[in-house]
Amino acid sequence: MQKEVMAIIVDFGNYYDPSNDTTNFTPYVVDPNTLTCEISPLHPSATVALCVILITIFILAIPGNLLVGWVISTSRQSLSPSDVYLLHLTIADGLMALTLPFWSAALIQGWLFGDSMCKLVSLITEANFYTSILFLACISIDRYLVIVRASDSPKSRQRLCSWLLCAAVWALGVALALPAFFNDAFKFGDSGRTICTERFDIGQASSWRIATRGFRHIFGFLLPVTVMITCYSITIARLLRTRGFQKHRAMRVIIAVVIAFLLCWTPYHITMMVDTLLRVELISDCALRRSVDKALVITNCLALVHSCINPVLYAFVGQKFRKNMQMLLQRKVRQERMSERMAKFSRSTSQTSEGNGAVL
Repeated sequence: MQKEVMAIIVDFGNYYDPSNDTTNFTPYVVDPNTLTCEISPLHPSATVALCVILITIFILAIPGNLLVGWVISTSRQSLSPSDVYLLHLTIADGLMALTLPFWSAALIQGWLFGDSMCKLVSLITEANFYTSILFLACISIDRYLVIVRASDSPKSRQRLCSWLLCAAVWALGVALALPAFFNDAFKFGDSGRTICTERFDIGQASSWRIATRGFRHIFGFLLPVTVMITCYSITIARLLRTRGFQKHRAMRVIIAVVIAFLLCWTPYHITMMVDTLLRVELISDCALRRSVDKALVITNCLALVHSCINPVLYAFVGQKFRKNMQMLLQRKVRQERMSERMAKFSRSTSQTSEGNGAVL
């Protein structure tokens, strides 16, 4: 419809007879730059597909992160700094996954949960968006310190520092997520569909949007990925100079971590940067505007897949985690067998007592 409007040449021949006018008639050509850029909604089949993807991520992320958190928290060994960061990472990914059913329902029916839930869900999403990525950077720093620096500081001091750093990451994540309170649930367009998104004051919209997007790009991607690449590059270089089978296992995990992070998050942030330029009117292209809006939805789903991958990369691939999980499962099986034996013994004892009472 938009392309047809842009190609229209208005003909006034139906309204007056040019033979009665001595002036030259010049047709009016519509200027494409003056037309309103209407954003076309997603195709229904694409919307359903995205909802299925979000629900699938939710189904996989919740049990995976719960399992990782259970294994780490119930370990009899003292937690290393990486274990502490991984535990908080599973909490962040789990909280992020809990918001997915809300966004999935919003894709189908619009936002149905009111303005307060819009702000709360947006705050949780934004806070865990930052914290999950920052905890990944903390893990990379800890592996660099363990492998490259081989710090001799007491383990109790290391654990205390790691818990303090986790508290700082959560505080920073919540602080960076405070602009989510600008999100409102309001009706958008002629369809009357309610959406949950940012809505700034008209006079300050551009300034606020540049500031919030700048924090998102810097603290949510550029800074963490710089830290990760730097630490892991130095760590891999050190591992290449050492001998042993374990170094190859460590290198595979490190390379998988970096590749998964870049594949999941880079498309989203590149699209978000283009969207920022479009919103502050540094780029004016209606066709690009529509393409970027659709790409944001798709790349956002791809970024959320990372919450499912984390338990696999940081836990199931690790030999230490598999060993701890096996020990916990064996202990659980022994406890269940012991409880079954105790139940059988109590039943047999009660039956014997009843039998003796009947004889007496």
